[in-house]
Amino acid sequence: MQAFAFNALLVVVAVCAAALGFAAGRLLGRGRQAAAAETARRSEVVLASALESGLATMKAQQQAMRARADASERLNSEIVQSLSAGLLVVDAAGRVEILNPAAQRILGLAAPGGPTVYTDLLAHDRPLAALIDRCRAARAPIARETIALPREPRPLQLGVTVSPLREGAVEDAAGQEGVICLFSDLTAIVEMEDQLRLKDALARLGELTAGLAHEFRNGLATIHGYARLIDPTAVPPTYRPYVDEIRRETDQLGRVVTNFLAFARPEQLSCTLVPLEAVVRQARAELLPELPPGTTVDIEGTFATIAGDETLLSRVFDNLLRNAAQACQEAGRSPRLVIRGAVDGGSCRVDVDDNGPGIPAADRDRVFRPFVTGRHAGTGLGLAIVQKIALAHDGRVTAGPSPQGGARLSLVFPLPATSTHAGAHALAS
Repeated sequence: MQAFAFNALLVVVAVCAAALGFAAGRLLGRGRQAAAAETARRSEVVLASALESGLATMKAQQQAMRARADASERLNSEIVQSLSAGLLVVDAAGRVEILNPAAQRILGLAAPGGPTVYTDLLAHDRPLAALIDRCRAARAPIARETIALPREPRPLQLGVTVSPLREGAVEDAAGQEGVICLFSDLTAIVEMEDQLRLKDALARLGELTAGLAHEFRNGLATIHGYARLIDPTAVPPTYRPYVDEIRRETDQLGRVVTNFLAFARPEQLSCTLVPLEAVVRQARAELLPELPPGTTVDIEGTFATIAGDETLLSRVFDNLLRNAAQACQEAGRSPRLVIRGAVDGGSCRVDVDDNGPGIPAADRDRVFRPFVTGRHAGTGLGLAIVQKIALAHDGRVTAGPSPQGGARLSLVFPLPATSTHAGAHALAS
C-alpha cells in the first residue's frame, strides 16, 4: 500500500512538473516572440529612416545637379551672347541652330524667326556660305581664311574659321555633319594695312619723281617765257595760232606739273584742333563764285573738331567741290552738291554728294590713282591729292553712289582725345 501511494505521489509530482514545464515553455516562447517582434519593429523603423534619409540625399543631389546644369546653360548662353566675334552653328541638316548678336550685327541680319537653312540666311553673303559648303564637303576645318562680302561703299572683310561638329554630333542620312563658324570683322585692319602700303608707295613715288617734275617745270617755264616774249603782231598771221597754242599748252602742262609736285611732295602737317564745319563753310564761300552758274551747295548734319592742318583740309574740300561741280556740268546738269557730316564713335564722316553721272563701280578704287580722270579737261590729280591729305591725317576717302544719283565721296577722320587739353597734348607730342 505504501509503495502504491509512493508511486501515485511520484506520478502526481511528474504530472505537476510536466505541467509546470509546459507552462514555463509557453511563457518563454511568448517572451521570445515579443522580443523578436520588437527587434523586427525596430529594424523596420531604422530601415525606413535610412530610406527616407537616402531619398532626401538623392533629391538634394538631383536638385544640385539640375541647378548646376541650369547655371552651366546660362553661362554658355551668356558666353555666346557676349562674344565679340560672330558665331554661326549649323546642324547636320544645314539648319541654323545659333546666330549670336555679334554675327547679326556684323552681317546685318535679323535673328531667324524659325528653322532656317544657312544657304537661305546667307543668300546675299555667298562667300561665307561657300566656306561652310567646303567644310561640310571636306569634313575638315578651314582656319583663318579672309573673305570679302559685298557691301557699300566698301566690301566687308571677314576673318573666318569653320570646323566640323564631330564629338557627339549625329550625322544625317546623307552622312553630313554640323559645323561651327566663327568670324571677325577685319575691315578696319585691312583698311589700315592698305593705308600703310599706300603711304609707303606715295613716299617712294615722291622721292623718285619730285626732282624730275621740278626739272620739267623749269623747262616749261623757259618755253612759256619765250612764248610770251613773242610779239603776235610780228609773226605772220599764218603762225599766230601756233604761238597761242604753245602758250595754252605750256600753261596747262605747268598746272599739271605744279599739281603733281603738290601730290608727290611729302606733306608737312601743321596740326591744330580744326572744326570741320568751319572749314567746309569757308570752302563753300570761297569756291561758290567760281563754280558754274546755278550751282547749289548745301551743308547738313553734325561735324566734329579734329586734329589736322587747316590749309590742307581746305584744299581737300576745294578739290572735292570743284571736281563734283565740273562732272555735273560736263554731264549737262545744274550742279546740286550736298555736304553731310556725321559723328560716329571715334570718327567723323563727311559725305560729298552730287547729281552728276556718278562713278562706275569698277572705277571707284582707280579714281584715286594719279592721272586717272573721267573728265576731258581733268588732270587726274585732284582726288589723288585728296587721298594723300586724308592719309596724312590718318583718315581715308572712298567713292560710292550718291542718293542723288551721282557720286558720293566719303571722308572719315579719327577724332582726337575727348577733351581739348588731351587733344592739344596729343598734338604737341
